[in-house]
Amino acid sequence: MTFVRAASVAALFLFTQAYTVAAQDVTLTSRDGDVEISGNLLGFDGEFYRVQTVYGELTVDGSGVRCEGPGCPSLENYVARVRFSGAPTIGRVLMPALLEAFAIRHQYDLSRKALDDERFLYTLSDPKNGSLLGEFTFRLSNTDEGFADLLANEADIVMSMREARQDELSRARDAGMGDLSARGRSRIVALDGLVPVVAPSNPVQAITTPQLAQVLSGEIENWSDLGGPDAPITVHVLDGSSGLGQATIDRLLRPVRATLTETAKHYEDGPALTAAVADDPFGLGVSSRSEPGNTWALALKGQCGFALSATRRAVKTEDYPLTAPLFLYMPARRFPKLVREFLVYLRDPSAQLVIRRAGFVDRAPEEITINAQGDRFANAIARAGDEVPLAELQRMVSVLSPLRRLTTTFRFEAGSARLDAQSRSNVQQLARALEVGLYDARRLVFVGFSDGDGPAGPNKIIAKRRAEAVRQAVSMAAETANLDRITLEVEAFGEAMPMACDDSEWGRQVNRRVEVWVR
Repeated sequence: MTFVRAASVAALFLFTQAYTVAAQDVTLTSRDGDVEISGNLLGFDGEFYRVQTVYGELTVDGSGVRCEGPGCPSLENYVARVRFSGAPTIGRVLMPALLEAFAIRHQYDLSRKALDDERFLYTLSDPKNGSLLGEFTFRLSNTDEGFADLLANEADIVMSMREARQDELSRARDAGMGDLSARGRSRIVALDGLVPVVAPSNPVQAITTPQLAQVLSGEIENWSDLGGPDAPITVHVLDGSSGLGQATIDRLLRPVRATLTETAKHYEDGPALTAAVADDPFGLGVSSRSEPGNTWALALKGQCGFALSATRRAVKTEDYPLTAPLFLYMPARRFPKLVREFLVYLRDPSAQLVIRRAGFVDRAPEEITINAQGDRFANAIARAGDEVPLAELQRMVSVLSPLRRLTTTFRFEAGSARLDAQSRSNVQQLARALEVGLYDARRLVFVGFSDGDGPAGPNKIIAKRRAEAVRQAVSMAAETANLDRITLEVEAFGEAMPMACDDSEWGRQVNRRVEVWVR
């Protein structure tokens, strides 16, 4: 049996279980009746059938065939279904806000129904006739459970506060879900940040990142060691199964090979943690920027006196050292059209505004004038040593003064030349902007900076190599862009403009960066 014409050009890829049936016999017949194929229907996404045949699994374009048999779905009354599972920080407020905005844009009726303590359902309907168009189910548990649900085929999209771990990637690949680390399999929908929080009555206003790690590990136990009162510190953290709890360990304790103190109090979600810290005058917790509750967020300072708070701009540029991307992980499946439209909407400028209003940091690029960066340049002058002469500072000001800094910044994983997750996403984002002509007839300068560890000369050379590597990565990703219309340049100033103190690995990592300046 041969299947040709409309059905033969069907894409051979997997798609989501938007419509899943127990395997039932179906017969798909071409519109002219000349060709037919029989087998067990495995799934339908509103456009394509997935059928198990004697020749293997085939994916068939529904527009070119008629379906007959007990397993045939309704084409006219098809309902797109998708299941999200994972981090409550993402699913509690952010995703509902985006879904509501999406419904308003497309003039769909939207309703919400609680299914149990962890799950709720959003339905999208046609306002003209009330017909059901889509069902979006959310399960709020934690990042670990989100990946477990995906692997058990109980979820289609994972809401994660961290990158997928190697064992999760391997198990997904073995289950036929593709490479979750590949391009297009994950998306950073918004940005957040890990912030140390205390009760509003606590007199301490800032803490160094090494001190924060020492508090979490129990090495520092009294507030007097942090410039506060003579009182014991109570440590509050999110549960180790949550994405933010795991990020706390990964970002703060693992780099110094420390473990969490056994006296730490654990909480299942951010609101519970911040409520406990707000009521504890001697407590210190690590929460998310988006869920501060009634606590006071401490700035992260260095021994050199430079301090950074988790402001929207500092998080967007990753100048804040504990920036936390919010991920959606998707297997190599085809999603129904309505779901695909929603995922595309997440990149829309109006969606970025919704993200900001929901208390998160959006990813829309912004241009910052040099006049709005006086603190950075003042710090560069104050920190300049014998290896960064006045002439180099003057050259930096001369080169950058006519330009504006984009909030799109590129940083690298600790101890690696590999871009971190947010920066890899930034490559694709900037490449798309080049492809649609957003920067046509403009000048983009990739500017490399380094930490101050080691001689200034070699650091500057390394910084320029990193800037060139980022420029090449963006150029290669912008496959359809006409780069003849854009001027792409590379510059480097090494350790001339630090964003943080070099007295810790966290500070040095923040200082190793490639910025994009535009005119």
